[in-house]
Amino acid sequence: MFRPRLGWAANAIGSRVGDIVVKTIGIDTHNHIDVPLTAAEMPGPDIDLKGEMKRSGLAAICMTFATDYQPGDAYDRFLKGLASMDRQLKSNNMKRSLTPDDIRKAHLSGQPTVIQSVEGAHFLQGHLERVEEAYNRGLRHFGLLHDSDATLPLGDVYTNPPRYGGLTAFGASVIKECNRLGMVVDLAHASLQTTQAALKATNRPVIISHTGLDTQLGIDPRMAQMMRPRLISKEQAKIVADAGGAVGVWTHLSGTPLEYAHNIRALVDVIGVDHVCIGTDTKLTQPSLRPAGPPPGDHGGPAGQGGPPPGFRPGQQHPQVGERTKLAWEDQTAGFYYVVVDAMLKIGFTPDEIGKIGGANYLRIFAAAVNK
Repeated sequence: MFRPRLGWAANAIGSRVGDIVVKTIGIDTHNHIDVPLTAAEMPGPDIDLKGEMKRSGLAAICMTFATDYQPGDAYDRFLKGLASMDRQLKSNNMKRSLTPDDIRKAHLSGQPTVIQSVEGAHFLQGHLERVEEAYNRGLRHFGLLHDSDATLPLGDVYTNPPRYGGLTAFGASVIKECNRLGMVVDLAHASLQTTQAALKATNRPVIISHTGLDTQLGIDPRMAQMMRPRLISKEQAKIVADAGGAVGVWTHLSGTPLEYAHNIRALVDVIGVDHVCIGTDTKLTQPSLRPAGPPPGDHGGPAGQGGPPPGFRPGQQHPQVGERTKLAWEDQTAGFYYVVVDAMLKIGFTPDEIGKIGGANYLRIFAAAVNK
């Protein structure tokens, strides 16, 4: 087997950790890569995506962006976002993985790869045919909801007042279209009622890519208060797992790698090791300085609905600890996946369990989605 990433991280943390990182396929199921979404911003700075991924130890990321945080037409932002990501992938000599086999082949050759994702279906604007258009552009991971409501709503968002009785008819049709085409359906930001209805609409396993259990609040009261509405109950986690799906654990509300590993353990204890993933909701590459929160009146929700992302400080010029994937914790020096594997070993996870949580569980769901 090719061993591309052992090097410096093995020396920093240990050869056993490095060996597990190389043998397993580490996948972050929700990682934001900031790219220009408007003509005024394009082409934007070059991003060392390949280098950042190799340093992190991750074999793949679900590379995502959202279109509900700037004014203007969400469909136009979506198209420009994909074009910007096309440019970055080309400059990094990288390709999107369209199937699990693509990911495995890239891993064997030591090349990092991405699964194209979007967070929120705001770009659809009621046009179901745009789902297939997105698929043809390489989208394989479809996040149904985000902080604000879409212009033609798809379902209730867990941080907004319930308005739609869960999943809307349009939301159900989008899920069915994702099933038909072969895309992973991501129910992050969905309320319990929306999740229950979505599981009746889908004929494939789904994922909640980034969240945590509402029992795991960490030790920072400010963060706990801000993030509590974005956590899910054991009941919501169980119904997703019982339908064959998985839940990704984010790094928020964990002050150390060990605390993060314990948050993973807490979810494993509820739904089993075959149904847990890593979904950081962080940014592997340099964040942009765009304002946080959706603009007033653009998507049917109040201005700033959902608040700023974790780690954001008004007027900040540099990323804060917790926002960057490789700066998830204070004094983090080794790559993200190396640090996480090390912490999971320390609390008793086996290499086989780490392999499942690290990426194999996501690959199973991805395979079930694309095998039509």
